[in-house]
Amino acid sequence: MCADIVGRQAELQAVASFLDSLEARPAALLLEGEAGIGKTTLWLAAAEQARRRGFRVLAAAPAAAEAQLSYTSLADLLAGVESSVVETLPEPQRRAIDVVLLRGGTGGEPTDRRATGAALLSVVERLADEVPVLLAIDDLQWVDRSSAGAIEFAVRRLSSRVGVLATLRAEERGDSGPSLRLLDPHATQRLRVGPLSLGALHGVLRERIGRSFPRPMMVRIQQVSGGNPFYAVELARGIGLDGAADVTSPLPSTLAQLVQTRIKGCANVQQVLLAAAALAEPTVELVQLAVRSDPVEVDRLLGDAEGAGLIRIDGHWVRFTHPLLVTGVYAVAPPSGRRAMHRRLAMIVADPEERARHLALAAVRADADTVAALDEAAVRARSRGAPAAAAELLDLAVGLGADAPERRIRSAQHHFDAGDPMRARAMLENVVDALGSGQTRAEALLLLATVRLHDDSYREAAAYLEQALVEADGNLRLRAPILIELLFVLVNLGRIPDALRIVDDTVADAERLEDSDLLAKALASSVMIRFLSGHGLDEPTLQRALALENPGVPGPVMLRPTLISSLLLAWTGRLDEARDRLLALRRRCLERGEESDLMFTAFHTVIVECWRGNLADARLIAEDTLERALQLGTDFPLAIALSAQANVAAYAGQPDQARQAALQALAIFQRGSCLAVTVWPMVTLGFLDVSLADYEAAAATLGPLAEAATVMGYGEPTAAPFAPDTVEAFVGVGRLEEAAALVDRLEANGRRLDRAWALALGARCRSLLLAARGDLDAALAAAELALAEHERLPMPFERARTQLVRGQIQRRRRQKRAAAEALRDALRIFDDLGTSLWAARARGELERVTTSPSFGTELTPSERRVAELAASGMTNRQVATALFISPKTVEANLARVYQKLGIGSRAELGQRMAEMNT
Repeated sequence: MCADIVGRQAELQAVASFLDSLEARPAALLLEGEAGIGKTTLWLAAAEQARRRGFRVLAAAPAAAEAQLSYTSLADLLAGVESSVVETLPEPQRRAIDVVLLRGGTGGEPTDRRATGAALLSVVERLADEVPVLLAIDDLQWVDRSSAGAIEFAVRRLSSRVGVLATLRAEERGDSGPSLRLLDPHATQRLRVGPLSLGALHGVLRERIGRSFPRPMMVRIQQVSGGNPFYAVELARGIGLDGAADVTSPLPSTLAQLVQTRIKGCANVQQVLLAAAALAEPTVELVQLAVRSDPVEVDRLLGDAEGAGLIRIDGHWVRFTHPLLVTGVYAVAPPSGRRAMHRRLAMIVADPEERARHLALAAVRADADTVAALDEAAVRARSRGAPAAAAELLDLAVGLGADAPERRIRSAQHHFDAGDPMRARAMLENVVDALGSGQTRAEALLLLATVRLHDDSYREAAAYLEQALVEADGNLRLRAPILIELLFVLVNLGRIPDALRIVDDTVADAERLEDSDLLAKALASSVMIRFLSGHGLDEPTLQRALALENPGVPGPVMLRPTLISSLLLAWTGRLDEARDRLLALRRRCLERGEESDLMFTAFHTVIVECWRGNLADARLIAEDTLERALQLGTDFPLAIALSAQANVAAYAGQPDQARQAALQALAIFQRGSCLAVTVWPMVTLGFLDVSLADYEAAAATLGPLAEAATVMGYGEPTAAPFAPDTVEAFVGVGRLEEAAALVDRLEANGRRLDRAWALALGARCRSLLLAARGDLDAALAAAELALAEHERLPMPFERARTQLVRGQIQRRRRQKRAAAEALRDALRIFDDLGTSLWAARARGELERVTTSPSFGTELTPSERRVAELAASGMTNRQVATALFISPKTVEANLARVYQKLGIGSRAELGQRMAEMNT
């Protein structure tokens, strides 16, 4: 069950630490929080964890209705205790337990309550003689007074391996339930169970409801529920499949009843509460203006509301005690009353966005002033990086009847930017179906193509773009962006020659428009396509594109010169610059709320960080990307996130996790049509199989990719990142001629374009190939050449792989000392990077070098003692004197030590002994 709990890692760790502590002393852990926050879920998980550890768990979960009864909670705690344990108790204690459990008659002497507490203590201590014991009580505030007395008596006197775990509602902290005071006052811990994060809440909803909600809707659910999972589940169940829900949506009946119970009897403060609920940032002054009353009266009403626990006054700010009350108060107000309040608020608020929203919520039909205010407010919201707010404002205008296609297209764009591609797609498909031919339809088709790209429907996107070109009817302002996006689609469909044929026309159209940002995208796209075709990097044109780019103009991130330049920097070996630009793009996407675009930047950032050897940051970004992809609710972002996760796991030596994530991503990609992204999980699977030395599987996965890259027109060596692993796999299975053809191509392109990556890895592949053919001298020379090229390449993992190959060849040439040095260097880098599979390979090779067939791998105790003294600086004679042996015996032992460790000097001995002792 613990594995199924979402977003409570810190709390679960606290529970584990609490259970660990019980070996040393008795202790208590109190889980506090509001109703529905998840205390019981944690309590159940803790009890389950205790049982798995061998604890005896005595549990009680009283209800409110039982609080007035006698000994119900104690009876639950003792219900499962064996009669053999009870029979060992003194007679008064046995009789007390019989009374609690309603066994036997009720006649005879009355039971002393102290005997009941002593009986509980005795039972617990007898059980603790055999195994640790956990007293687990859910909803401590509902424990009846009789049971509370017995529990308090026992808890104060605990001395064995016993723990007390209880939950308590935060609002019931007073004198409710027994006091958990142990003999040591520091042994009782209180753990506040707080609201869930956005990602954790989304995980709970997926598990409980079986639906994924887009990020804007999740933000709304979290705001209203206050991060309370119970409230969030109820809210989510009330949301329709179209995802439509806003401030006016009624609460589900379960939550509405909760709110009505809280505000019942507060009719006199309804208007001040409604004003506070309708305002974005309510203050005492704004509430007074809204209700049109004098300050003294408003202060009195707000004081009444505060006394009822509905609000709190923080300076001049008015805060509801729980976000759910905001929605509840608003929802229970009559519609006419809400409209009247919004009319008053529209006259007193200063913020244009808030004013426009109040105007819309006060209206029942579209009027020119309200619609104009909403349009202007949407522009302001988008410019400040709030696409979800912009979409909401435009949707309010559409809801009032201002249902122009252009406004729906703008709203769809904002929904898409905010991370709700499904809603954007539905809106655009409706617009396209309703419109006749023309330029507005071309705009809708262009945006629909962009949305479909994020859902891996590249063939459909190409069809939409080609249709949009026809609809544009020669309009350059539409034709140029359509062509730019079409270039991107063709590249990702593997149609490089087709893209190359239209690239000049695209740039020419953009030049004629005199639109600097559009021209920047056309120029950057042309640089990328020529680069992939093998024509090299056109640095001047790329710099011109970057200079022309306008970061403030919205548009798909994959067409931005900044992203294209980041990828080109990475592919030409300038990894630190690439990383800095990608992180800047990532920050921009986060600041502007561009969730869909964030997937592309995050994926490439993960790849670059892995190349740089920074697996820690790569893992963090991959985890964040997966969480966000789940919130977007469509398959393509999920596959991108899984690919990133698989890549990190493969580097980190987690084969099961890497393979599972890569296969899931591949299954999604293969349902689509983007060949460029389909390659990445296959590359990861091939790399993983090479890491595991399963060359048959690696060759089967990577071999077809190498053939396809040539057919699709890729002339740039870094566009085929799988080539080196393919060569290693081919060599491993004896397909040397195919390996040789790949090596020739890799080296030739590397020399032609001066690519350090292709030259370094090509030389390493050449070394593997020559070694497989038995030419060890030439193989070593190739490995040395590869290491020289690595000096220009900031990829420590690849350098370590080349050192590993060098060490293997030196071992085969019987250069054990040199081999050991190379292999230790490789092992050090692999260990530093955290690439465990490759570290194990290097360690295995090192053991082969430093192990003598006749003496085994371990030093004997006498050899180790001689080696330690010699490594400390003693001469052979001093060692002999210290150990009462002859110098000749010392020499013989050291000779065996040197042979086993593959060393030849005292200095190396000191280094190896230091390594063995760490």
